[in-house]
Amino acid sequence: MTLQIFWFCLIALLWAGYFVLEGFDFGVGMLLPFVPRDEHERSILFRTIGPVWDGNEVWLVVAGGATFAAFPSWYATMFSGFYIALLLVLLFLMVRVVSFEWRGKSESSRWRSSWSYANALASFGAPFIWGVALANLLHGVPLSLSGDYAGSFADLFSGYTVLAGVATVAVFAFHGAGYLTLRTQNGLRDRAQQAATRLALPAAVTVGGFLVWTVFVASDRNHNSIAAPLVLALLAGAALLVGIAGTFRRRSPIGFVFTAAGVALVVGTLFAGLYPRVLVSFPDFSNSLTVANSAAAHYTLGAMTVVAAIVTPIVLLYQGWTYYVFRARVTGDELA
Repeated sequence: MTLQIFWFCLIALLWAGYFVLEGFDFGVGMLLPFVPRDEHERSILFRTIGPVWDGNEVWLVVAGGATFAAFPSWYATMFSGFYIALLLVLLFLMVRVVSFEWRGKSESSRWRSSWSYANALASFGAPFIWGVALANLLHGVPLSLSGDYAGSFADLFSGYTVLAGVATVAVFAFHGAGYLTLRTQNGLRDRAQQAATRLALPAAVTVGGFLVWTVFVASDRNHNSIAAPLVLALLAGAALLVGIAGTFRRRSPIGFVFTAAGVALVVGTLFAGLYPRVLVSFPDFSNSLTVANSAAAHYTLGAMTVVAAIVTPIVLLYQGWTYYVFRARVTGDELA
């Protein structure tokens, strides 16, 4: 395996980690208007993700930084061509951050409720845009001969990419409901369980449709073999079905773990369909950016690999320890 392929795979892994971890706390945010019955219960939902949400977003920062360093041409084209979409994501993420920090600045129920709904709106918006943006890597965007984006914001939206956004929202909401069944108790847990069972079918249908379409897009738009994306798509579908079965059988740990695996495999399916390109050009396929023509120098990739080998295990151990420390169910007694 060359360093170029290694870093392509590592970036795919970073996006998978981001979608798995940030996915459930986006999902918790989406459920704020529906599962809790009052501001006290909304406070409990905030506390379930309070210690971990900012750590989850580190995966996004690292994925962006790794793309910038390992594939500068890919980073430049994607972040310039998708500028408005990424600006919207940044806006949604900023609203979420502010909602966490400002919600507790007043005891007013209207103030707290307003920031809860702001968090929910941002938690819907950011995953939808992420789904649209990443699907465009494979579906293709207009690129010039020099690799510059030659389209408009409207060109990012098609049937396939919109389905990707809807599927991302649906599976994150389902993932978040599963997380709440692990972190809450009593009536709140029961309502989270009900939400998870209701969200299972929309998540299965939209993600299943996206996986099937992705396999065809990989062949049609990227001139790729369907073998690798098909295998990963089947594994993703199987993992999500096991997660859904665990949810219906009220086996929350099984449901959550297999849903997380399914989310990661969906991202893997997208990147498997994308390789050996990093950004498909459509309609002029010859202008596509590839792993080879967009990668940094060998020395840069080598130095990055050494740093990643040292730092990554430390980060994983620290984040794992964080989840272990805050593993208990949130009772809400401390908020009374």
